[in-house]
Amino acid sequence: MFRYTAAKAFSAASRAALKPTMASRFYSSSKLSKTITLPTGETYEQPTGLFINNEFVSGKQGKTFGVINPSTEEEICEVAEAMPEDVDSAVDAAEKAFNSDWSFGDPANRGKVLYNLADLMEAHKKTLTSIESLDNGKTLANAAGDVGLVINYLRFCAGYADKLDGEVVDTGSGYLNLVKREPLGVCGQIIPWNFPLLMWSWKIGPALATGNTVVLKPAEATPLSALYSAKLAKEAGVPAGVLNIVSGFGKTTGEAIATHPRIRKVAFTGSTRTGKHIMTAAAQSNIKKVTLELGGKSANIVFNDCNVDKTIQNIITGIFFNSGEVCCAGSRIFIQSGIYDTIIEKLKTAVQAIKVGNPFDPAVFQGAQTSQMQLDKILGYVEKGKEEGAHLLTGGEREGNKGYFIKPTLFTEAKPGMAIYEEEIFGPFGVITKFDTPDEALTLANNSEYGLAAGIHTENLNTAKYVSDRLRAGTVWINTYNDFHYAVPFGGYKQSGIGREMGKSSFDNYTQVKAIRTKIDETVGTKQ
Repeated sequence: MFRYTAAKAFSAASRAALKPTMASRFYSSSKLSKTITLPTGETYEQPTGLFINNEFVSGKQGKTFGVINPSTEEEICEVAEAMPEDVDSAVDAAEKAFNSDWSFGDPANRGKVLYNLADLMEAHKKTLTSIESLDNGKTLANAAGDVGLVINYLRFCAGYADKLDGEVVDTGSGYLNLVKREPLGVCGQIIPWNFPLLMWSWKIGPALATGNTVVLKPAEATPLSALYSAKLAKEAGVPAGVLNIVSGFGKTTGEAIATHPRIRKVAFTGSTRTGKHIMTAAAQSNIKKVTLELGGKSANIVFNDCNVDKTIQNIITGIFFNSGEVCCAGSRIFIQSGIYDTIIEKLKTAVQAIKVGNPFDPAVFQGAQTSQMQLDKILGYVEKGKEEGAHLLTGGEREGNKGYFIKPTLFTEAKPGMAIYEEEIFGPFGVITKFDTPDEALTLANNSEYGLAAGIHTENLNTAKYVSDRLRAGTVWINTYNDFHYAVPFGGYKQSGIGREMGKSSFDNYTQVKAIRTKIDETVGTKQ
């Protein structure tokens, strides 16, 4: 799905030339890093190995793959590629760490480590922001927002580490019943390329706070911030084996995680199609617990009585934020007939004023798409839209001739049954449909297999309440969009997923309930 250079392995002759002691030294090399020069002229040291048992190591087969800067189409560096045997090593380390004080000791100690990690990430915020922008193509402003949310969410998780209490259940004086929440064990986590560091925190935060250990695969297109943050995790006091990062590809590394017999839970964020495969693999291996945050085709509903200027900005944020690479993007825009012409005119003007280009330019709102394949996919949907009879309002073209940039794109006259209306495009691409009544808007909005998010724009509380109650979506934003808070749960209905990220609900994903029922000898009081 992503552009990358061919994975490189050491030649057989090179491997044969290594003496056993040298081979061992290679596998645990301390030189698995590269000095990266950022577009600002600043430099930083980028870890490039796998992170297993608190050490950066080469993969056992010595394979690497290239990481591309989507703004320049140039290679940033190569990183180690994990194969199934490397996943085995990571699971060995994670399993050993799970059977230690990390999981069975004072939960407050886990909280302290997560607080330390948040503090270190705050100290390294500028570097982390630059890494996200360099690796993903998102603007510095978007990346800075991501890192800020990461820091706040880790602190939120740290605060809950020692507050996940059990209960005593009274069934009469003959028994003592304790109900406690316990960690699951080794958790496999597979994250996407659109929010690399944010998804890293959404996965590891609740997993570590509740005493689990982790084997995490970042997206092959964007592994750099996960590896850099692993270095900070070690510095923060995360014990060896608790957090392991295995960069690689879905068909090898991801499959090894999904099917591993000693991984007790798998969490995945990505496409619905891949989520279905992971769910099947989890069931057929060892019936892992599964949480999935999947695709979306979210409805953004504009009513006649909306605040027009604020609504225009919310529509733009809803679909063009993060270059449109947002699973909950408000990509189906429904506009009530009485305000339709006004919104279309103002929206077109505003969208055409969006600056697209170098994500390190503070004036740029929309950076690059993350890969050549993603750019080609979006342009393919432009042609589909034209063929299906929708009207191209604006955009629909590549921006420049270097880097994966595209002009913000809107189609009007989109109808159910059209590919651009039904399918997740995952780019700065919105479709617009007119409606007359709230019930008509609800019918259109809910007629989808997705149910991740939705937006409502109205000044009428009655309308907002009526519509929000009836939308089949896990998050409903009213007079805002793509507006996240670490204490508010996020996740989907229908084929948009299982489970919730952030908020208190996220801890349910990483704990299981144990009942301890003790028979009490009630004759004690009669004994001498």
